[in-house]
Amino acid sequence: MSKTQSMILTIYGDYISHYGNKIWIGSLIQLMKVFGHNEQAVRVAVSRMMKQGLLQSERRGNKSFYELTERGVSRINEAARRIYKLEPHEWDGKWRVIMYNIPEEKRQIRDELRKELQWSGFGNLSNGCWISPNNFEKEINLLISKYQIEEYVQLFLSKHIGPQPDFTLVQKCWPLQEIEEKYDDFIDEYSKKYIIHQSLIGSGEMTDEDCFIARANLVHEYRKFLFIDPFLPKELLPEGWSGNHAALLFDQYYKILAEPASRFFENVFQEENDLGKKDKDYNAEEFPLMSEIGE
Repeated sequence: MSKTQSMILTIYGDYISHYGNKIWIGSLIQLMKVFGHNEQAVRVAVSRMMKQGLLQSERRGNKSFYELTERGVSRINEAARRIYKLEPHEWDGKWRVIMYNIPEEKRQIRDELRKELQWSGFGNLSNGCWISPNNFEKEINLLISKYQIEEYVQLFLSKHIGPQPDFTLVQKCWPLQEIEEKYDDFIDEYSKKYIIHQSLIGSGEMTDEDCFIARANLVHEYRKFLFIDPFLPKELLPEGWSGNHAALLFDQYYKILAEPASRFFENVFQEENDLGKKDKDYNAEEFPLMSEIGE
């Protein structure tokens, strides 16, 4: 189920967010079918995303639409800033430090906070202390508000003055060698696919649907680096960082797929009324899972 939810997030980030952040459930189901995700899996994933505060529903007649919440938009925007940048940003020389002491009875919140901090690119310096050279103040404040942990958290903006250089903090908090190996694997696999698809598109042998699938899979795979790469500024990266080469490959590959892939998406997205007539309407009586989704 997590794979279904992850692909839905990819579709929202790469397509739906550029079309008002909202989509009819029937259109979403049709889009997800091309990746092998069935209707029930999509509905359960949407339900979970609502419970996680990423999606909210809207009823129009007997149709249900799903829209990103403020938290969902923030998550998508943060991911987009990191996915679609080509070069590491410059550093202001300061570290963002979050320290917390969350009591044992709130252990579940503490565990969820750790996952969120890791996703945002923070590194665990010591127990209850996370650091990042990136400015994620807005995102962190949203997390603090979401979990209502203001009384347990302290935020600092600081400068590291030694005795060891800043890169020692990087080595302690992030496994850069392992991350670089994964980038090398990505480059090896997708450089070959890029050459093949470039040739097929040039000869007219790839359909719009083929390009939609290829582009979504490309973004979906590259998006996985959000969970392991802190996207550090260039001053804190080793020379010849493979992440830079992977970003360039991603950009070039994405561009050749963009137009036909968007054309396929728009055909599904913009024909909602026709789809509603052609397929049976989706309502709570016909589909018990709607009650789980909260409609």
